[in-house]
Amino acid sequence: MNLPNKITIFRMICIPFFVAAMEISFPQHQLIALIIFCVASYSDHLDGHIARSRHLITDFGKFMDPLADKLLTASAFICLVESHQMMAWIVIVIIAREFAITGLRTLAASSGIVIAAGKLGKAKTVSQMITIILLILSAWMPNIYLLWLLGNIMVYVALALTIISGIEYFVNNQNVIQSK
Repeated sequence: MNLPNKITIFRMICIPFFVAAMEISFPQHQLIALIIFCVASYSDHLDGHIARSRHLITDFGKFMDPLADKLLTASAFICLVESHQMMAWIVIVIIAREFAITGLRTLAASSGIVIAAGKLGKAKTVSQMITIILLILSAWMPNIYLLWLLGNIMVYVALALTIISGIEYFVNNQNVIQSK
């Protein structure tokens, strides 16, 4: 297993520690959750950079990297719903899109086709990660109104990019659906 794929696995291992820090109340738990989330999110950039610069792109990485991102962000969004920082319907739309794209990727894989993340999909992931960071920050520092405002604006930016990029995946991969 190459280094980028090990970093992707590391991101998945971070998830239960992040969720525990979000869910278990102890001194500075939100700060610890934020740090874990930021490290895990940065690992997404890092593994992609290493894979491209060293020509270590694999089918495993093309499939597992987006899956690790989905698991990390879905876990965070669910925790944010539980802490009343996000509305459930928004998270349902986001997670439904993730399931739909994973289904499309699985269908494509059954035909030997690997669907890599597109630019809008990557922008969606970045916007979701920024949203999560801002919302955790606003919970950790509730007296800073600007964090709350930016976090809530980013919720809708992330939602829009989630929907638009989901549509793009299906439009660009109609051949996968039509061939089945």
